[in-house]
Order: sequence, then structure tokens, then C-alpha cells
Amino acid sequence: MKKLSHLLRFVLLTAFIGTFGCTVTGHRADALAGFHFSSLGNLQSNVVVTEDYRNYIQGLSPEERRSAGPIQYFENEAGQHAVMIMIGVNNKVWRHVLIYDKNNMRIKTVKYVSGDYHS
Repeated sequence: MKKLSHLLRFVLLTAFIGTFGCTVTGHRADALAGFHFSSLGNLQSNVVVTEDYRNYIQGLSPEERRSAGPIQYFENEAGQHAVMIMIGVNNKVWRHVLIYDKNNMRIKTVKYVSGDYHS
């Protein structure tokens, strides 16, 4: 029950941050420059990228794996894709951005703190 409560607080906080914004370092702008949000349906239909980001999450620490989500999918006009995984750990909201080329090969990974929360 406590884990569910913690998860619910994190989800609500994430929704609040997404709605009202938060302090973001310059890394996000660089990592997602030229990308636009795409639907999760597009992500789920992209088997290669979906498998890669799930494997990436499995390679994280147990605490990070438990807190991974929400996940957002982006694409750009050049046919590249990006996945942003938000992770709440130690009162910090981390963003892991995985960038893929047009052949769905991961070419870059950016990890940064985008804000904090208090449980």
C-alpha cells in the first residue's frame, strides 16, 4: 500500500510538473532540439526502439527501475526518434533521453536532473 501511495504521489507530481513546468537545465533543449512529441502508439509500433528502451530500464539500478515512468516518445523531420524516461529517485526527477537515428540505432543518451519532489 505504501508503494502504491508513493507511486500515486509521483504520478501526480509528474502531471503537475508537465502542466506547470519546472526548472530545466540546458541539456534538455540540446537533447530534444528539433524533436516534437509523438504518440505512445507510434512508440509501441516501433519494436526496435521499444525493446531498446526497455532493456535500458532493465540495466538501471533496482531503485531507478521501480521509479521509471512516465515515458514519452518524440520524433523529428529527419526520421529520428527519441525516448524520454522520467525517474524519481532521492527526491530528484531525472530525465533519461535516448536518441535514435532513422534506422532506430541508439546514437546518444543524455541523463540530467530536471527538478525535485518531496514525498
